[in-house]
Amino acid sequence: MLNVSDLDVSYGHVRVLKNVNIAVEKGEIVTIIGSNGSGKSTLLRTISGIIRPNSGKIKFGGDTIERVPAEKMVARGMSHVPEGRQLFGALSVLENLQLGAYIRLRSRKESKRQVAEDMQFVFSMFPVLKERENQPAGTLSGGEQQMLAIGRALMSKPKLLLLDEPSMGLAPIIIQKIFATLRELREKGLTLLLVEQDATVALSIADRGYVLQNGEVVMHDTGSNLLNNDEVKAIYFGHRKHAH
Repeated sequence: MLNVSDLDVSYGHVRVLKNVNIAVEKGEIVTIIGSNGSGKSTLLRTISGIIRPNSGKIKFGGDTIERVPAEKMVARGMSHVPEGRQLFGALSVLENLQLGAYIRLRSRKESKRQVAEDMQFVFSMFPVLKERENQPAGTLSGGEQQMLAIGRALMSKPKLLLLDEPSMGLAPIIIQKIFATLRELREKGLTLLLVEQDATVALSIADRGYVLQNGEVVMHDTGSNLLNNDEVKAIYFGHRKHAH
């Protein structure tokens, strides 16, 4: 579904990603782990069209996309849940979700009924959003905001969902809920590419994982093998402090 080959990205004169190669197959959860500053978020932002690479290729569904702008990637079936959620705080939960379906409704390829059915699916995944549907998004708790950010992305009906640090700032019990939902979404056929600093929780649900260090892929294996890898344990596990 997604193939990234020999990707190089720089901010000014600083080379952030160096010859990065990753692949995501349909129906997988693939995670990218690494310490702060390793280039994880830059990789997602480049894949989704927010940043243009210096060189390298990105193919999505067989199409070359490294020069396709971010606003066109949603219509192609890729949705990005950014770090920090970036919700419209003054708008209600319902309005944020409706904005997630904006391109679908504008294209008129799908009926309002289909969009309404997907809205009910989001509410079934995150019942608290139904309870808060008329509440401004900015007044939600951190965990509820993360659920809304994921729900908004799902409203675009993506084939591939990119998630950037979905556990950031959340209590462990909320993290468990979020990641259980991600696993359920995969079981329903969605493909996920997950960037996460919390290696333990990410690798526990991942089919495969990549370790990014100083902008380079230094390790690639199944999620379970990386979870039990002594080097990965020494470098990444136990270094994340959760908010309580």
